[in-house]
Amino acid sequence: MKRVSVDIGGTFTDCFVVWGQDYIQAKALTTHHNLAMGFNEALGKACKVLGLELEDILSSVDSVRYATTLGTNALIEHKGPKIGMLVTAGYEATVPLSRARGYGEGLDNLGQQDMPNARRPDPLVKAHMIRGVRERVDFTGKLVMALDEEDVRKQIRDLVDLGAQIIVVALVNAVVNPGHELRIQEILLDEYPSHLLGAIPIILSHQVAGRKGEYVRATSAIVDGYLHSTMYHALSALEQNLRAHSYDKPMLVIHNSGGMAQLNSTDALQTIHSGPVSGIGASEHLAMQAGLGNVVATDMGGTSYDIGIVVEGGIKHYDFNPVIDRWLVSVPMVHLVTLGAGGGSVAAYDRMYKTVKVGPESAGSDPGPACYDRGGRNATVTDADLVLGYLDPANYAGGSIPLNPRRARAAIEDALCDDLDVDVLQAAKLIREKVDDNMANGLFTELRARGYDPKDFTMLAYGGNGPLHCCGIAQNLNIDRILAPPLSSVFSAVGAGNMHQLHIHEQSLYMVLYDSNSRHIFDDHDRFNAIVADLKERGTQDLLRQGVPLAEIRHSLELDMRYGNQLVQTTAVVPNHEVHGPADVLAIISQFSNDYGKRFGEGSQAPEAGIRINTIRVAAYVHHETVRFEDIKPAPREARKAPPPPAGHRTCHFVGSDGAFDTPVWSREAIEPGVEIHGPAIIASDVTTFLVDPGWTFVAARQGASWFLRGAAVERLN
Repeated sequence: MKRVSVDIGGTFTDCFVVWGQDYIQAKALTTHHNLAMGFNEALGKACKVLGLELEDILSSVDSVRYATTLGTNALIEHKGPKIGMLVTAGYEATVPLSRARGYGEGLDNLGQQDMPNARRPDPLVKAHMIRGVRERVDFTGKLVMALDEEDVRKQIRDLVDLGAQIIVVALVNAVVNPGHELRIQEILLDEYPSHLLGAIPIILSHQVAGRKGEYVRATSAIVDGYLHSTMYHALSALEQNLRAHSYDKPMLVIHNSGGMAQLNSTDALQTIHSGPVSGIGASEHLAMQAGLGNVVATDMGGTSYDIGIVVEGGIKHYDFNPVIDRWLVSVPMVHLVTLGAGGGSVAAYDRMYKTVKVGPESAGSDPGPACYDRGGRNATVTDADLVLGYLDPANYAGGSIPLNPRRARAAIEDALCDDLDVDVLQAAKLIREKVDDNMANGLFTELRARGYDPKDFTMLAYGGNGPLHCCGIAQNLNIDRILAPPLSSVFSAVGAGNMHQLHIHEQSLYMVLYDSNSRHIFDDHDRFNAIVADLKERGTQDLLRQGVPLAEIRHSLELDMRYGNQLVQTTAVVPNHEVHGPADVLAIISQFSNDYGKRFGEGSQAPEAGIRINTIRVAAYVHHETVRFEDIKPAPREARKAPPPPAGHRTCHFVGSDGAFDTPVWSREAIEPGVEIHGPAIIASDVTTFLVDPGWTFVAARQGASWFLRGAAVERLN
């Protein structure tokens, strides 16, 4: 297997190259003005390890996979085209009103508690650019009023005269009868054919989001349209960069649904958060291969801290109506929580609470933390880690970014010391304590809100800063086992390399499997089977269009189910894709009951309220060869080995401990599998730093995996 995958974050571009049996990881600073430059630099570092040229690798690999934050950045910076929008006449105010919730969506908890001062986000489409067209179909898809085509032509011309650069169409009930949206597309192409210079792109809402919900479907289409040009030109430029270096295959783009597709089968909306989703995919792959059970995936990079949940049984957590930036959309996205807590997160004095606040603002990669010595003046988490002794100024990022301790101390002193009346070391500890608390609180809230106990999970710590902060985070959660996985600093890029081509199609509905009032079991088997067959066919056609052989296409069926009118719904992965009698229906009900009991406790099931399906979802996918992880379980206690002599010592300061610690430092390359090291200790590598806090034990495993254990876990985890 020969493969290149890349994850571009807000600070670093991570590259992972599989070259036969060799796995190479490399990082470079993200070049926001031209992402291809950072990609080429990171890949160039991997080329040096292999002793090859860029063209040698790109001409030989089977694929290049790409996860990007470009769409997220474009939304934040409001860099998009002027949008014109066509809606059903009478519904022109649907988007501006935003269900009366537009003030709060996308704000953090503190912002949502201060709604009187909340501000509605700047609209992506102005109110005067939304035009109604005369047409109507009812909720069953039945025609009520035929499309007035002359009215459509007039409205399109008016929008173009007003400067519309892209047209979004979102008609009422278009998901059950898309005929009018498709006809508007034909009319637009007739008015402005694609061969004309300046032809107008068109986005149809039913092709972006397949579920009911007029507002969220409209905003999904708007966000997709807003990002369309940016993503098209940027990804096309990347593909041209690959072509210029002898890569002649289709470029594959990671989707936030947990799969990937060729560029010509990718919507802009599907690329949002694709990097963190890749990390969750890698966590799932590792957990299944290594038998880790329940894991919580935590990715701490330079800008953010991303949290995802992977539980046994293959059940995936999706956001069905995720909020992207400030916009509620309707696309199935692998669930993740993103906190503004990374190595570049800015620390400042909170005058209201008279303490330290950290994030969500980030120094990014340019100018970066003050210690980068590139003009940054804000105190950051990385500056605090340097002052506390955890980082080697001469060998940070493999020596490619020399750090300046004097600037780090000065930035922290200016930001905090006078206001808090503390010295620099105390201020650095407060920064460290605050950012670890923020991440622990976010992680605890996420697990508890979904009915899970943190003690039942293994914490995966990856990203450039994950192994540096994991002990402090886990200590606050009473988690006693942490795994820094193989290739932890580029783990999301590893996940991008392991993705399968996948398309998800779903249909929202109201299907009662068990009516508790009449004690009737669902018997409209043909309806269920027809919906599943249609969703399968749509996914199959997506993959056939990309050249996938029919024999290689597989399908997975998921049902979103709930008891009665409960707000919480549970996803059941159903092995049988057809129902032909009561036994098949009861098998689905039984599986749902088991999954519900595992999640919320046996006995919490409530069949007396009725059982219903809210969404039927089919994933069409094709398996690709993946990275094989070795047995990464730690060696039994009796087989563990003492470490070699340390390479040196460093004076370190730890939260919760007074005074300085003369902390031994090892190189990760010198630590063999089975070696046990008691904290405090530092294990350094070119791409990350493993910090073992006092009270924790570090155990090296195969393939570069590293365990952090404490308490009884030191003895029992074998």
